[in-house]
Amino acid sequence: MRDGLKPSQRRILVAMNDLNLGPNSGRVKCAKICGDTSGNYHPHGEGSVYPTLVRMAQNWNMRETLVDKQGNFGSLAGMPPAAMRYTEARLAGPAADMLHDLDRDTVDFIPTYDQRNLEPVVLPAKFPNLLVNGSNGIAVGMATSIPPHNLGEVCDATVLLIDNPNANLGQILEVMQGPDFPTGGVICGRAGIIQGFATGRSTITLRARTHFETEKNADVIVVTEIPYQDTRDRIRGKLEELVKEERIKGIAKVTDYTDRNDKPWQVQIHIQLKREADKEVVLNQLFQFSPLQQTVSVILLALVGNRPKVMSVKEMLQEFILHRIDVIRRRTEFLLSEARKRKHTVEGLMIAQIDIDEVIRTIRQSPSRAEAKVRLQQIAVPSELIARALGESGFRLFQDDNGIKPTYSLSPNQSEAIVSMQLGSLANLERDKLVEEFNKLLADITGYLSLLSDEANIRAVVRQDMLDMKAKYGDKRRTAIEEGEAEDVNRDDLITEETMTVVLSQRGYIKRTQLTEYEAQNRGGKGIIGAKTEDDDPIQNLFVASTHDWLLFFTDKGKVYWSKVYDLPLGTRTAKGRALVNLLTMSEGEKVCNCVAVRDYDDRGLMIATRNGTVKKTPLEEYSRVKKGGLIAISLVDDDLVVDVQLVSKGQSVLLATANGMSIRFAESDARSMGRATQGVRGIRLSKGDFVIGMVIADPEKSLLTVCENGHGKRTPFGTGEAEGSDTGDTLAADGAADTLATSDADDSAPTADAPESDEAEAGDEAAKSGAQYRLQGRGGKGVRDIKTTARNGKAVDIVAVTDADEVLMVTASGKIQRLRAGDISVRRDCEGWSRDRVSRLSLCEGNFFREAKDDNGAGPHDSRDDQQLGQRTASGRHQSGSLPAVATAHSATA
Repeated sequence: MRDGLKPSQRRILVAMNDLNLGPNSGRVKCAKICGDTSGNYHPHGEGSVYPTLVRMAQNWNMRETLVDKQGNFGSLAGMPPAAMRYTEARLAGPAADMLHDLDRDTVDFIPTYDQRNLEPVVLPAKFPNLLVNGSNGIAVGMATSIPPHNLGEVCDATVLLIDNPNANLGQILEVMQGPDFPTGGVICGRAGIIQGFATGRSTITLRARTHFETEKNADVIVVTEIPYQDTRDRIRGKLEELVKEERIKGIAKVTDYTDRNDKPWQVQIHIQLKREADKEVVLNQLFQFSPLQQTVSVILLALVGNRPKVMSVKEMLQEFILHRIDVIRRRTEFLLSEARKRKHTVEGLMIAQIDIDEVIRTIRQSPSRAEAKVRLQQIAVPSELIARALGESGFRLFQDDNGIKPTYSLSPNQSEAIVSMQLGSLANLERDKLVEEFNKLLADITGYLSLLSDEANIRAVVRQDMLDMKAKYGDKRRTAIEEGEAEDVNRDDLITEETMTVVLSQRGYIKRTQLTEYEAQNRGGKGIIGAKTEDDDPIQNLFVASTHDWLLFFTDKGKVYWSKVYDLPLGTRTAKGRALVNLLTMSEGEKVCNCVAVRDYDDRGLMIATRNGTVKKTPLEEYSRVKKGGLIAISLVDDDLVVDVQLVSKGQSVLLATANGMSIRFAESDARSMGRATQGVRGIRLSKGDFVIGMVIADPEKSLLTVCENGHGKRTPFGTGEAEGSDTGDTLAADGAADTLATSDADDSAPTADAPESDEAEAGDEAAKSGAQYRLQGRGGKGVRDIKTTARNGKAVDIVAVTDADEVLMVTASGKIQRLRAGDISVRRDCEGWSRDRVSRLSLCEGNFFREAKDDNGAGPHDSRDDQQLGQRTASGRHQSGSLPAVATAHSATA
């Protein structure tokens, strides 16, 4: 934790310091640096030394470089450096400050690997290099991953803890925002930062810095900064791979415009999008699937007392402060010792200067240097003369060191210093200079003693060092921190919103296709293949929904399951699809009878109808808790089955229809809201052998289209629900072909499929009627006749509510689909489909979402402008009024 260096890094810096390669010196070949490092300090070869040296010089890997480079040291593109014989280097400023005071006994030294030299255990390090430049490493059973930080912020946090050792994490975060990577980028959210700072372990989501531009009428995503420790070439290659594999379909091409004019850690990667692509969606896909977003692991593990320990940021800074306190104390003690030694020498020179002639004569008369030292120590000097030479304060300190005596003599060290001087220099000693040096030494000694007397004084020195480092090397942050975690981006942001046709077969195969797969046809056409199904697997549901909608799958057993539309397999019009059991966790024998598409779980309700005539209304909010295993939507009794589900709003009315051609219309308020796991109430009283085939919302502005199994059907206005032409409220016939029923309990003698009538009589009856509608009744009655189930018509199979502008898809048992405009079907008249194919379902698209037919023979070529309008309209999945396009089928409803 003290200097934040690995042994190889430390040895390289020490070797460069031995070569005097300071920031102001000339650079030398890296081969020489690596050779000296390997020969003097590092037991491994140059092959491991040079890559370490190179990395310390790369400003896209080091937040503060420790080596000042010259030559090719690699690039952010991933290019390798030149050989060590071609490159040159010297110490950078921060490295020189890390080595400062190394020669003043500030740290311990140990023998090198060959026992011929000494190397420092740790460097004095004026700033917390471990936090500033970070570190990554793997050992036996442990790993460290410390991200780099801004030097100025780290120094501020250190100063904060020096001033207030009890500062909390919040105060530290105010001055030290979080990691600051050399390559910039954007950190998503602060949760990972806070957790990492507090516990020493977390993960941080780091994204590339991007912005949008427009080139040649096409959107371009410009990447200017990439995640830490990645390369331009790798990112560009991965992007091209994603485009080739069509995992991201909105990208036209990727171009790297980075040049040497950019800052070394910045890039210029242009991702040109296709014109129809949604730039926000593509950007989210890039973050999800490409290296433009990465998860950075934070493990603040370092050696404390030669033992690994995971620490918080506060603990790391406190350990560094203790290291610097120890360095300053040892440096001060070293300087104090040196000052005292020099003071003692200067005292001897000043004593010798009192009678310099006698000193010179003694040296000349001595036969040897050793004899001269002995004779000088025998010269007695009166204390009065020494006091006059040293001054009052100096003589007092002299007496403290030597005791109070009438005379004094030179010490061995003082005599050694005198005989070591040339006689000429000794004769020319200037008293004023000696006094000036002596007084300075006295002041230094006093200062050193004062500094060592109180740890607060040492902390003040450490504090000032931090401020000096910030002023000298501090710069602005490169990495931005955005509010909001990356996890807040849900899958909807990765999927382009568009309108899809969802197809579900009776055997449980489902798919989604582009809406443009189905062309509009005129009534009576041959139709197109809507899905490739087996003879015994006709289409069950076909409806339109947005890719961002939730699909609520209701099964015949009364359960509900969830899926997003974009999770359904995308296929062509004739594709079979995927088995629904592989998407939902349904029980054995459970079959999906209907699905509802919703965007929001608002204040509406879901009305469920069962085969035996039961209905139940439940608030939509009850279904908002998505559960993988599904939830109970309705409690069924006996052998009852769910046949239909519709979204209902307050004030609406619903209509139930049966296979025998009966129908009942009642207000949604007649069915009170219930919880999910309830049985419901009676919706219609059924005659023997009859069963419910469908349920629709009775909109007064729409009409009911009923189709029978033989392809015949008719359209009848809903009306307001009030009885027309009658003040008594008697039941009216729903159409000309229907019988008039006297009460809500329909007469059992009403015509059914078992009592066929001739086509001619039915047609004549219908021509005589007009203004038919469905009156509002109380829930639970037998209802009124909707359509006659004659031999010609067959049983009623499906109903749907339509307007003139709607388009209807009639699905046959063999899987063919015929699209009909509802406006082409006359009110109160039968419509004919395929006379040789049995009808199984109806499906509706409200409004004119499908493209118009160009001729009477079926769907013709479409106009590209219509496609553009369709794309604009379905991209948000909303009408201009702000509501979602409502799609209703006999067994589906869309919010």
